[in-house]
Amino acid sequence: MAVLTAPERSVYPDAEEWRRQFEQASVIVQWDPERSLRGAALQVDSIQVGLSRTIIERYVNEWTAEIRDCTPLVRKLRDLIANGRASQAQKLLPRERVYPVETRIARRLGMEE
Repeated sequence: MAVLTAPERSVYPDAEEWRRQFEQASVIVQWDPERSLRGAALQVDSIQVGLSRTIIERYVNEWTAEIRDCTPLVRKLRDLIANGRASQAQKLLPRERVYPVETRIARRLGMEE
């Protein structure tokens, strides 16, 4: 259901086709640099997903499995970094996992190089 925020040549045959899809999209995707604990851009991108009003209700009522309040963890991370203990803060971050994506979806999201 997603369309990229820009007409990437590796995904869309031309800008007009991208524009047509973009105008009808329920989900918009863009890729931004991942950030370090100190906010510096890293050499890997993170997906940013925008949902239209037409799909938000489904997202909330059907697809959301869990909501966690991470405020205490973020405050602890901030305090550790402020006190020069970034390596200790790094150890508290959730473990990252590779999320498997079907080839056709990866292609549509511009994940293939």
